[in-house]
Amino acid sequence: MFRGRWSWPVRFAPLLVVLVAISANDATGKPPASNAWSRVAAPSAGPAAAIGEFANGCVAGAAPLPLDGPGYAVVRPSRKRFYGHPELVDFVERLGARAAAAGLPVFYVGDMAQPRGGPLPFGHASHQTGLDADIWFTADTRARPTAAERETPVLPSMLLPDLSGVDPARFGPRQVSLLRLAASDPRVDRIFVNPVIKLALCRSDGGAWLRRIRPWWGHDDHFHVRLACPEGSPLCVPQRPAPDGDGCDAALEAWAHDQKLPNAAGPPAKPKPPAACRAVLNSR
Repeated sequence: MFRGRWSWPVRFAPLLVVLVAISANDATGKPPASNAWSRVAAPSAGPAAAIGEFANGCVAGAAPLPLDGPGYAVVRPSRKRFYGHPELVDFVERLGARAAAAGLPVFYVGDMAQPRGGPLPFGHASHQTGLDADIWFTADTRARPTAAERETPVLPSMLLPDLSGVDPARFGPRQVSLLRLAASDPRVDRIFVNPVIKLALCRSDGGAWLRRIRPWWGHDDHFHVRLACPEGSPLCVPQRPAPDGDGCDAALEAWAHDQKLPNAAGPPAKPKPPAACRAVLNSR
């Protein structure tokens, strides 16, 4: 199932080296990379607002997500990326409560945004406006992770080792149910998953909710939720609407069997941050 031509290991070898280097740096206890945004300790005062684009923006009046709540647990809290627009915090808390009510085990919440959003020094180009959250597919069977497990969680890929399809021992009804619950929230603009995972959903499921599930490189061990611009955020730049239909087409099949690295020619030029974000960064 899902057999095809895979050039991923060779094509992504340089990127894997970078990722391993980052992981090794974290394991040695060296201080993580930082920038002006990551050194800010607290959200800005005033009303909440998402500002700019998801990969070039910030968030004013952000709120922290409690590290534990019904149905979820935050991992890697030392990164200080458990902040977001209050709508994002509410989304995660509601998803956790709904997941718990559905009998699903605790899920892990990874990176959201920094206290004032803005560019992260490593890990993502997005997650800047307080509207993005990474939710790990791994569903824990225990009540809560220990402090050590919270900082260094085991986060396996949902794909088979040869990348030919999803691993049925790891990706199953619980992961699909969690995705469906997340996609059913009307505030969600889109959810990114690996193309192979999207293809598996198309072959085993159906419905309008799949339109919000968008294929994107990576995302084989977690899914990335992006909310639409909330009310009260006139400077928030919405993303182009997702195409009509469920996205279960020949293009998805081709991508799933020959994944391309976005921006293979090199990173895009660094955009100039919105003027309103400079005010958010420098406010007391």
